[in-house]
Amino acid sequence: MAAPLTIKGQKTITTPWQERILKRDFDIVLGKMLKTEQGNEIETEEPYLRSANVQWDGVDLSDIKTMWFSSREKKELLLRVGDLLVNEGGDVGRCSTWVGGLDACYFQNSVNRVRPIQKASTRFLYYWLYNMKHAGFIDAIVGRTTIAHLTAEKLETIPWPDAPPLEQQRIAAYLDASCAAIDAAVAAKRRQLETLDVLRTSIISRAVTQGLNRRAALKPSGLDWVPEVPDHWQIRQIKRLCSLVRGQFTHRPRNDPALYDGPYPFIQTGDITAAGKYIRTHSQTLNELGLSASKQFPRGTLVMSIAANIGDVAILDFEACFPDSMIGMIPGHKTNLDFLYYLMRSMRSIMLRSAVQSTQLNLNYVRIGTNFAPVPPLIEQAAIAEYLDAKEHESHLISSTIQAQIVSLTAYRKSLIHECVTGQRRVTEADINRVRANG
Repeated sequence: MAAPLTIKGQKTITTPWQERILKRDFDIVLGKMLKTEQGNEIETEEPYLRSANVQWDGVDLSDIKTMWFSSREKKELLLRVGDLLVNEGGDVGRCSTWVGGLDACYFQNSVNRVRPIQKASTRFLYYWLYNMKHAGFIDAIVGRTTIAHLTAEKLETIPWPDAPPLEQQRIAAYLDASCAAIDAAVAAKRRQLETLDVLRTSIISRAVTQGLNRRAALKPSGLDWVPEVPDHWQIRQIKRLCSLVRGQFTHRPRNDPALYDGPYPFIQTGDITAAGKYIRTHSQTLNELGLSASKQFPRGTLVMSIAANIGDVAILDFEACFPDSMIGMIPGHKTNLDFLYYLMRSMRSIMLRSAVQSTQLNLNYVRIGTNFAPVPPLIEQAAIAEYLDAKEHESHLISSTIQAQIVSLTAYRKSLIHECVTGQRRVTEADINRVRANG
């Protein structure tokens, strides 16, 4: 008979099994409070896990901290292979299985260790908690009025289905194999996106430095980053192609509300990174007082970030103000705006060579203008820009398709876990063997 599980009267989930609470089947222990100094000669400094180490795809051992443990604490808090680690703080409820990797490892009080008392499966519990977390059950349990904590006491009272141990193991084995196959497919899709990005960069670089005529006669460029260019092209400084004007916002403090919420768009470096080729939206505006502390740039200005996401570029599709962490590049009458956009994209790594490090990496806008670049005649600039626009459109279509496939695979993974741990999908040994064979 199907049994409903209700969490704090807010959410209900139905399974074919009866309900139990975790403490009936698992021993749950919270880790040790952080201790940075040795208390006595017997204590030893040992590695420990914190919430940041506990990830859904496994324990991250790339950044392991150490602290002092007594003999008793080492005995009580030593991790064993198969223990389930559940975050008490941070991203509460996120969990992973300890599979080893260190000779001995312990855990801090931002992590709960869950260990089966008898035959319950921690792998099945991992998937059960994964389902509860992504369905919002964990947030309903911990509440969000203050900083959320999934204490050992709260974790102990979480209901879970009393599925027979052999069925738990069968479901966990099926999900291990199925999720591994899905994860591999998603990873392959992400590699496709990376390859597409490399190809896109290569196409842009080739077009703005070599042109579209592969048979064109070439000459030495005198530049270290592009040895040869078409014979009829010129080598010119960036400042000869466009006016470079630094953004402005002189008022302090910058977040003074008296300057905002008026009719004048005000963009930030993040707007460039998120924009694509054109900046078409904005989230902040200045009023008259804010405008008096800033400077307005015309539509069609190429905007470059010289701090934060340095070297990112996009074209303003409306009049806008921006701070001195950005520069405006206004093309001259012999420079095609779209060609300049692609040229600056291809030269990002060249720009970074002149970046200076203070509290953060910054580009000096004067140095930007002194860089040399190959420049074709104006009519050829337009043809190159048109060609690259078409290539970018093709690339975006392919990228959108791959991104949609990743979304579908991720959604299927969540749905599969939900169906299995709630008993909606019955799992047999034949199912496990089939997935393993196909994986």
